[in-house]
Formats: sequence, C-alpha cells, structure tokens
Amino acid sequence: MTPEKTAGQAVLITGASSGIGKACALHLDKLGYRVFAGVRKPGDGEALQTIASARLTPVQIDVTDEGSITAAKDRIEKELGASGHLFGLINNAGLGLAGPIEFQSLPDLRQQMEVNLIGVVAVTKAFIGLLRQSRGRIINIGSVSGVSSMPFQGAYCATKYALEAISDALRLELRPWGISVSIVEPGDIQTPAWQKSLDSANKMLESWPSQAFALYGPVVEMMRQMAREPRGLPAEDVAKVVARLLGATTPKARVLVGTDARILALIEHLPAPIRDWIISRQLPRYP
Repeated sequence: MTPEKTAGQAVLITGASSGIGKACALHLDKLGYRVFAGVRKPGDGEALQTIASARLTPVQIDVTDEGSITAAKDRIEKELGASGHLFGLINNAGLGLAGPIEFQSLPDLRQQMEVNLIGVVAVTKAFIGLLRQSRGRIINIGSVSGVSSMPFQGAYCATKYALEAISDALRLELRPWGISVSIVEPGDIQTPAWQKSLDSANKMLESWPSQAFALYGPVVEMMRQMAREPRGLPAEDVAKVVARLLGATTPKARVLVGTDARILALIEHLPAPIRDWIISRQLPRYP
C-alpha cells in the first residue's frame, strides 16, 4: 500500500494544535485522509480549519481526562457512522520539562508521565475497538530520548523509554487482529515546544532554591540558550514518516528520524564509560 491508496481512511491525531501533531494533521489532510485533529482548545481547532480542507474535523480531547477521551470517541463514532472505520491512531500529545532530577518536582515528573505515557495508554484503550474493525494502525510519537537517556532530561526520557515498552507489548497483543503498532523516534525537531519548554523552565526555576543554581548554574544557562535557538528538522519530516507507516503493507516497528537520532542510537551500543565520556564532553563544567 501507499499513502495514496489509503487516502480517504479516517485517522485521529492527538496534540494536533502545533508542532508534529499539526504537521501530521495538515500533511495527511493533503494526502486525502479524513483527519480528526485532537486539540484541547476550540480556538486551536478553528485555526487548523482555516488552513485545511473540509475533511479535517477538530475534536476536543485532553489525554489526561477520561471524560474528555470518552466524549471524543463518541463524537468520532457519530461522525463516522455505522459504515465508517477508524484506520489510524497517532498518539502525539506530549510534554517535556528538563532539569536535574535532584531539583525537579515530583508534580512535574507525574505530569510528564500522565501526558506522555498514561495519556497514550488511555487514548489507545478507548479506540482499540474501532481500530479492530478496520485492522488499523497505531503510531506512537516517541523520541530518540526513549533510546538514549540524556542528563537533565531524565524524567522526560523515562516517559519515552516507557512508551517503547508499551509499544512493543501492544504490537504483539494486537497482532491477532491485524492492528500494527509503530513508534517514531525523532531527534531534534523545530517546533513551538522549544519556546514552551523555555517558558516552563523559567517558571520552574522560580521555585528552585539558591543551592540549585550554585550546583547546576552553567547547565541551566546552556539549556536556556538551546531553547532560545531551536534546531533540528522541520516537523513535516516526521509527518512524512507517519504517512509512510500508514501506507505501508507491513509497517516498521520503529523508525528513527534525523541524523542526530541515528547517531545517539549508535552511541548506545558503546561501552558505558565511553558512551558517558562522549555525552559529558557536550556539557559545560559544573558546579
């Protein structure tokens, strides 16, 4: 199959307000898919409709709210009708908060786990029945952070490692019904998430004790600078990978996206002391 042959099929994308989710929604819409674009705010859905075809339907969904997920499922079932099927579920909604584990709050850790892992599971559980009818596809947007854990991103990486485990388990559990499960592992992607991360980091830093800056000051400034100067591939590159997975006869279980992602994945095959030395060389001296 190709994306052109699967065009017309219905897909749901969570976190479609911006970044990778928005790029996937618009790209799949252009290919002819019937896109249900999951957004948390009505205004984000309206904005998408101004730049997409009439096929694209915004659906309000908060992946951390079971009631919201159920309402979205009911809405999509009604829109599809008795003869309609959901062919694809793209779990994209995500959240990243960086910082040393020593000073990252437990509420921040729990929030990332709720969005990046439990939210994926909750949405998937709700829509498996519709996907079973169509022998459809589940595509989880993970990260190379689920392959290679980086310092000061430990909590975020933990959620993405966990998503790898959930994806592998689901792929085998749902195999008898012909539902494929893939995970996409991008490296750095140019999205508004960088600015969101900077805003979240600045808010988080306000609650830190002075000791945190004394211990990790140079790293904090490095991370702020990285957020101010976004780097990486355009989100559309990930959208193209998603389209290929939807159109493939036998979708791959996992796909790395970007040269940096492939390099980090290779580094993980090195002995730990060498791997750690390479990564430590990229950090400023601290304290």
